[in-house]
Amino acid sequence: MVPFFMQIKCQLGRAYEVANAIADAEIASEIYSTAGEFDLLVKFYVPEGTDIGHFVNEKVQLFPGIQDTRTLITFKAF
Repeated sequence: MVPFFMQIKCQLGRAYEVANAIADAEIASEIYSTAGEFDLLVKFYVPEGTDIGHFVNEKVQLFPGIQDTRTLITFKAF
């Protein structure tokens, strides 16, 4: 499995709604509320060879209340 993170900016007042919808869809490993420019930090795992761009566009960015996203690809360093 390949991990990656997404920072999600929600429409005003909709962060908990978005977080709950992502949790209910059972596509995320971990979901955190954050302070700053983005409202949520979400960790995903996808099978090796999965196109992360397609996953983001087809599985995540479609949730109502999402205004913007930033995808963070991680590399094993240690």
